[in-house]
Amino acid sequence: MPGFGVWIYAVWILLFCLFHVSLSNYSEDQCSWRGSGLSQQQGSVEQISLHCSEGTLDWLYPKGALRLTLSPRLPSMVVGPSGSSSGLITACVKPSEEFHGAQLYLERDGVLELLVGDRLESSPPPRVRCFSRLPGERVALFLQATPHQDISRRIASFRYELRGDWTARLSLDSHPISTEDACRPCNNTEILMAVCTSDFVVRGNIKSVEEDENLRAAVIKVSATRVFRQKYTLFTGNSRLSSRGEIRTLLQCGVKPGPGSFLFTGRVHFGEAWLGCAPRYKDFQRAYTVAKAAQQIPCELPVD
Repeated sequence: MPGFGVWIYAVWILLFCLFHVSLSNYSEDQCSWRGSGLSQQQGSVEQISLHCSEGTLDWLYPKGALRLTLSPRLPSMVVGPSGSSSGLITACVKPSEEFHGAQLYLERDGVLELLVGDRLESSPPPRVRCFSRLPGERVALFLQATPHQDISRRIASFRYELRGDWTARLSLDSHPISTEDACRPCNNTEILMAVCTSDFVVRGNIKSVEEDENLRAAVIKVSATRVFRQKYTLFTGNSRLSSRGEIRTLLQCGVKPGPGSFLFTGRVHFGEAWLGCAPRYKDFQRAYTVAKAAQQIPCELPVD
């Protein structure tokens, strides 16, 4: 059975790296790594350690294997939209559309799980894959080169992001997250916390909703009447009173265009805005006014 043989080979490589690793090959870059398999011996494993919450890896002419440890310097207390903290870290990898020459595994406590397989020329682009790590869990990414006669055109490249448990609602292919959890409306506590912690906070209207088949996501076209905050340039326009932008959410949440003003909040995920809490603006105003009167707002927002 070919699949079983590949699995045995991967396990052998993993055991090999525990005893025969060359410590001189650690990456000096704290966020990203770029290297070539041409300098590696067949069957060798290069150890890489990165310490940022996001970055890239580019492995040219894959040969042998790489073992990537992600140890981001995140705050010791990761706070979710409800103000709670579980210490859960969600990690996502986004392979390049031309990912070739290797297979990407998640290594969790010594067990390998295939995330991205080697691609044929006719294969569709690989999807974003996400997984969660609990405090104390030993997690790494393991790339195993696939033997090929010609490796000159093969590059295994991907971007990664690590976030706290507040992104669980946004993660694609994250098995612990159900559709019910991802599409559930936020309660008032979550809305007020999202206003303080989101990458963008925008008041606007839904102009249209389109489908992104590659991401299996709904793309919400938003006309923003006020941009309270945006960490990245997501909403732009020539008019001082209106700007436009796109926000993505899970396709199964069934977002439809319609009248009314909303407060859109969320996170930037691989350069794209993903929806978090999105109450109707009048409902947000009501919740904010009540919480402010009770001195229970986590942060100030200039509400009209």
